[in-house]
Amino acid sequence: MAAPSDLPVLPTFPDLTEHHIETEQVVEGKFIRMHTDRVRLPDGSESHREYVQHPGAVVIAAFLDIDTLVFEHQYRYPVGKHFLELPAGKIDAGEAPLETARRELLEETGYVSESWQHALTMHPTIGYANEHIELYIAKDVKFVGHQRDEGEFLEVFTMSLSDAVARVGCGEITDTKTAFSLLWLDRFRDRWM
Repeated sequence: MAAPSDLPVLPTFPDLTEHHIETEQVVEGKFIRMHTDRVRLPDGSESHREYVQHPGAVVIAAFLDIDTLVFEHQYRYPVGKHFLELPAGKIDAGEAPLETARRELLEETGYVSESWQHALTMHPTIGYANEHIELYIAKDVKFVGHQRDEGEFLEVFTMSLSDAVARVGCGEITDTKTAFSLLWLDRFRDRWM
């Protein structure tokens, strides 16, 4: 696998930065806010950008052994469907992402780990939100009992990485954070094994 320094050099790109002029907060929810900003474009003209401000989240690849992952089955109201997902959760104000990962894994699945590794940062919705998702790998997880929030309903189960990747390939796993994480874990095993 090529290291970043071994990759072909990219062309020099012009500065396409859009500069903030003013912000109008349109919606304030419990953990997201929507803004409409007036911006100055690279050519000097003005435009508007609507976006969601999100606190960020984590997704956890929790391994019982070298190939068996902890998964969740849950219903997602905004799209009205059931999903197969890796454990995940929103970063609370003032909380370090690793602490979020530890907390969410325990709360949702009942598993804990002493071996954690940050793998990568994803930006799933760059066209309309500033959300970032941090992928953490937890190895040799042990079950101690979940501590789910009130109103949180999900089923915990296990699946092999290869089975999960196959389910991405056939369109059964469509949650972006889960699918991308699984494909990354499969492709770049040498970075986390």
